[in-house]
Amino acid sequence: MSVQDTPGVRRAVTAGIDWAKDNHAVCIIDSDGEPIERFTVAHSKAGLARLNAVLDRHGVDAIGIERGDGPVVDALLAAGRTVFVVPPSQVKALRQRYGSAGNKDDRFDAYVLADTVRTDQRRLTPLLLDSPATTTLRKLVRTRKDLVAHRVAVTNQLRAHLQTALPAVIDLFRDLDSAISLQFVTRFDTQDALDWLSPKRLTAWLSSVGYRGRVDPAVLHQRITAAPAGVAGEHGRALAGITHAYLSTLHTITTQIEALAQQISEALALHPDRRIFTSLPRSGTVRAARLLAEIGDARGRFPTAASLACLAGVAPSTRQSGKARVVAFRWAVDKQLRDAVCDFAGDSRRANPWAADLYNRARNRGHDHPHAVRILAKAWLDIIWKCWTTNTTYDPDQHRALQRLLNQDQTATG
Repeated sequence: MSVQDTPGVRRAVTAGIDWAKDNHAVCIIDSDGEPIERFTVAHSKAGLARLNAVLDRHGVDAIGIERGDGPVVDALLAAGRTVFVVPPSQVKALRQRYGSAGNKDDRFDAYVLADTVRTDQRRLTPLLLDSPATTTLRKLVRTRKDLVAHRVAVTNQLRAHLQTALPAVIDLFRDLDSAISLQFVTRFDTQDALDWLSPKRLTAWLSSVGYRGRVDPAVLHQRITAAPAGVAGEHGRALAGITHAYLSTLHTITTQIEALAQQISEALALHPDRRIFTSLPRSGTVRAARLLAEIGDARGRFPTAASLACLAGVAPSTRQSGKARVVAFRWAVDKQLRDAVCDFAGDSRRANPWAADLYNRARNRGHDHPHAVRILAKAWLDIIWKCWTTNTTYDPDQHRALQRLLNQDQTATG
């Protein structure tokens, strides 16, 4: 006899889990929203086994939780349960349903999650996990992105240090963190070393390292001599130690970024959806991998292109009350997805006339660059979603808006 058929036993319909680092608060409620059982489980193998055992005893299938990854979610999905993710920002707002204080309490939040699933399940989308290949790719591209941010931070620290120690090398080449710039600072790390250089010696050194830049060595030497002098002597040699510390850190980070890029390339080449994202203009390898990883391959997550655009934060948030209507920036979004989509859209205008035209028209209407890029990103997501759901590659010849624009250009120049 099932728990639903047992006389005198209230039927459990939903549960809520307030996720925490060490322990998870759980609340199971019946069809009237009354708590049946409250308990806490440890974040351990035994604790997760107990969690599923109690849920089985009460016949719970639908569960609300604040995050969609981790061992807790894996254990619930492995047991065949339906998981609904309710973000913390929504839980904070939902607390007002049950009282004006809105105070944070783990046991109460577990109840809020359970009751939200009970009353609003039709508005929630069940959690669908991406394939292991997509999950791995996502971890790779996000880690690479973090390391790129670290490289920028260390480069800025090096620049600030060189402002005093060796100002002449900061703007000598186009980028301070470029390979030739780092080689130069490593070799000529003090003002005394720079003073040793002559146009002939600089030309010889640049040739020895295979410099292929377009700037004449004589011009580079003129930049060095025109710049403010750095610190010389013993003090300069001491500061050179700090310079090398930053250079060593940059070298390590750059090496790891390159290693991750190779892993990303290999993972992308083996992914079934690779052709869809690499067919997009100026997608490249890393950019295509980011788009694929952040959109995922669980098609059921986004039943419409609008749902994908909203999560990506490129669809505006409209608020209306009476005659007042406000169209505002959407804050509650997947920031990683938004960054990937806007990065692609912003660069696509350099290779796709339709994208360039859409961006330029947005700028002509008075929108700033980020806003114009989001408008373009929303338009691209309509196309990407169609390709993604039909498992087809992007074909410029089938892009009717692009072809109309090209035909207009041909007519105008004919």
